[in-house]
Amino acid sequence: MARLFKKIPLLGKLAYSFKKRFFPQTIFTNSEDYWVNRYKKGGNSGAGSYNNLAEFKGEVINDFVEKQEIETVIELGCGDGNQLKYFKFPAYKGFDVSREILEKCRLEFKDDSTKQFLHVEEAHNHKAELAMSLDVIYHLVEDHTFEMYMKQLFAAAISYVIVYSCDFEDKNYTLHVRPRKFTEWVTVNQPDFKLIKFIPNKFPQKKGADEFTSFADFFIYQKIK
Repeated sequence: MARLFKKIPLLGKLAYSFKKRFFPQTIFTNSEDYWVNRYKKGGNSGAGSYNNLAEFKGEVINDFVEKQEIETVIELGCGDGNQLKYFKFPAYKGFDVSREILEKCRLEFKDDSTKQFLHVEEAHNHKAELAMSLDVIYHLVEDHTFEMYMKQLFAAAISYVIVYSCDFEDKNYTLHVRPRKFTEWVTVNQPDFKLIKFIPNKFPQKKGADEFTSFADFFIYQKIK
């Protein structure tokens, strides 16, 4: 049906106008605008930040932080802060592109002095022993956005980087999701970091997947120089 509309100019324009008016959330411009607008409309950070998947992240990350005696943590793309409730950090700074969601996080954790929430524009001024990227990389559909984000992520890490993402290429996944084989980028662009641990998802995504599964796994890097 969509192809038929495209072949008939008037119908195509009418269909687009209808879609834009009644389904504005489907109009995608870029990665940053998508999340800024999603949070403005009351949306959350997605299924991966809730329920069993958030619990799984907490298990893995808390265990690593405790064993490595990590004192400071930075997260690039903190989102609505729900998964942060599962983490135990001595000191945490969360960065995001949405000023609205940052304010929500500040209110949510207003009585917790160990947590700070800042706009991503300020990220270059901060470093921590551990820098984290959780369910973010595959949402960076533009190459320049991905490149800038990855540079910020590794520049923020004094000792370790934890990435929770998929690691395969698919340019035609969905409008706001583009799986990337990010490990190749790290190998080429961050030779000072070595992959020291891979942890497969406890709830791997399979055919007919639902919101309680994920195609993301854990990749833990350590700075070696």
